[in-house]
Amino acid sequence: MSTVESFAPSPMFFTDAAARRVKALISEENNPALKLRVYVTGGGCSGFQYGFDLNDQLAEDDTVIDNADVSLVIDSLSYQYLVGSTVDFEEGLAGARFIIRNPNAQSTCGCGASFSV
Repeated sequence: MSTVESFAPSPMFFTDAAARRVKALISEENNPALKLRVYVTGGGCSGFQYGFDLNDQLAEDDTVIDNADVSLVIDSLSYQYLVGSTVDFEEGLAGARFIIRNPNAQSTCGCGASFSV
């Protein structure tokens, strides 16, 4: 007898590199309850901008994505703009930063911090 498993697509992708960085930040802050919150606000060059915050608060309507024992949290308003996106962390000559690769963005600014839909 065989079993069929179905998997719902992930609303967002939280890379291993981003999870490792969050884990390091949690260790530095000595607060295991911290989570990386990603959100969208109005503003920026292109109309909307991404925001990142470390906090230990969860709202009832938040979406939580786990990777390597750390969590990425998205509020319900931002979720609609971020579904299908990838949250990553990169280090380079320009510095270290969390980045979002958003397939819903029609255009982005040069630094990648703002977008339009």
